[in-house]
Amino acid sequence: VAPTTPVCEVPSSAMTGTVVQMSCKETEGSPPSEYQWYKNGVALLEKTGTGSARAANITYTMNKKSGTLLFNTVTKNDTGEYYCEASNGIGLSRNCPVKRMQV
Repeated sequence: VAPTTPVCEVPSSAMTGTVVQMSCKETEGSPPSEYQWYKNGVALLEKTGTGSARAANITYTMNKKSGTLLFNTVTKNDTGEYYCEASNGIGLSRNCPVKRMQV
């Protein structure tokens, strides 16, 4: 079953240095969807261990299975427009509406 449009939870504002968790979920897709987050239209990289992620200055953890995007400490650089895409290889992937977070 193709995924439906996911529901995204993105805070509209956050204080610098705080923990922010965004979530993305859809329940119709079978097999279960995987989730990809985008910031300002660019796919966010999945953080895998150390090395390359640290070099890229990644401050978040993205879980493609659960749809969560977790920032341990947000910075002004994390301000932007976020959305999430659900896909399971069947039918079209679906995006939630873009939401802006101001840090």
